[in-house]
Amino acid sequence: MAAITVDDGFCKGCGLCVDACPAHIIELDRSRITAKGYHPARLIDASKCTGCCSCALMCPDVAIEVMR
Repeated sequence: MAAITVDDGFCKGCGLCVDACPAHIIELDRSRITAKGYHPARLIDASKCTGCCSCALMCPDVAIEVMR
């Protein structure tokens, strides 16, 4: 099973990873705000993550790490 981690220190909540995920399992966490004032991305369902790396490749801030 694959999973991702999002580094809140780098994530600006741009949503590119949300749009890039073919499994639609990433969303912006509207209940949290980072120290820089952004809503960070979060993984909704790790069991559906295929480890395709689309999210990490789209992230302009290199805030996503994919573990396979």
